[in-house]
Amino acid sequence: MARLNDHYLKLAAGYLFPEISRRMNAFSEANPGADIIKLGIGDVVLPLAPTIRQAMHEAIDELATPEGFRGYGPSEGYDFLRETIARNDYVDRGVRIEPDEIHVSDGSKCDSANIQEIFASDATVAVTDPVYPVYVDTNVMAGRTGEADETGRYAGLEYLPCTRENGFLPALPERPVDMVYLCSPNNPTGVVTPRDELRKWVDWARANGSIILFDAAYERFITEDLPHSIFEIDGARECAIEFRSFSKTAGFTGIRCAYIVIPKELEGRDSRGGSVSVAQLWSRRTNTKFNGVSYPVQRAAEAVYSEAGRKEVQANIDYYMTNARLILDGLAKTGLTTFGGVNAPYVWLKTPNGLDSWQFFDQLLEKAHVVGTPGSGFGAHGEGYFRLSAFGLREKVEEAIERISSSLG
Repeated sequence: MARLNDHYLKLAAGYLFPEISRRMNAFSEANPGADIIKLGIGDVVLPLAPTIRQAMHEAIDELATPEGFRGYGPSEGYDFLRETIARNDYVDRGVRIEPDEIHVSDGSKCDSANIQEIFASDATVAVTDPVYPVYVDTNVMAGRTGEADETGRYAGLEYLPCTRENGFLPALPERPVDMVYLCSPNNPTGVVTPRDELRKWVDWARANGSIILFDAAYERFITEDLPHSIFEIDGARECAIEFRSFSKTAGFTGIRCAYIVIPKELEGRDSRGGSVSVAQLWSRRTNTKFNGVSYPVQRAAEAVYSEAGRKEVQANIDYYMTNARLILDGLAKTGLTTFGGVNAPYVWLKTPNGLDSWQFFDQLLEKAHVVGTPGSGFGAHGEGYFRLSAFGLREKVEEAIERISSSLG
């Protein structure tokens, strides 16, 4: 029999969201008449904006002509999109990022999972707790950890607790590590890392030769005067990689487009102690394993930055953030303690009456027919918390709030 990768067998349980689906499907089979409202997985519900749709249609029509047809495109993205991203998301905001430092991809989940491939197999890793599960699971699969303990924590990883007491902002690692994952606005807590905290992280990373993997997939949802990019901090070009996505901001969860920013100054070291360009390794990996995002999708992403596209996309973001405010207001009336929901489309709440995360999940499913995400699925310090997503149709969100209130009454 063929040998398999034993590191996959270390994974403590099925991936969080498939487990949610399994429990939801089992409940549906047992209760076929139940109308379940899903506020668990962060998937968008509003249609693609008209300007984006039109750009895709025009690109497809272009491909239908001999002179406009394209085969394989550049693996790291067409220049028209890389230039548009650099200008609008960075240069116009006073941040120096060059178009060739932007690598277009099919999703931030993929990028944050794949980035670990260019690091050494014995590279040391720090993650926040709670944390987006992909950061942890992909390093487990790569063999950088030992087994999980009874809380789900893996030996070999450095966990940085994010608790109510520290404002869900992690302390700096107690020892140098090769890479540390930060997410702001944070998934699942909804907290944004302030500028002074980012400055501490950049200074620490530069002093310790570490690389910050900065997930800014939800930056467009920030409503307050807070950093949208780690590259707003001086020195970050020497120690950080940034991930961004069109999935939640522009409704691309189904058509897939994102990008990763790797500055030219960023270097790692090889086994002999020599300096190596991180961007060069990522480009090599991309050109080996990826044939690029399709031309119509990249034209659609470009349209996000047009005057009409900006307005339409912002209207969708405002819709979701109104949902978040309604969830916060509704839960406050029930006496539940809530966090997030102001600069991110997620509300993080303390489970009531001493229930653990999965017990509260089951209670909401059974009594309210509402699905959320158990906090323990994001890590040991997520236990006793629960995440609700603002990605829902308004009438469903309002109904979910009423049902949750009634179930807790």
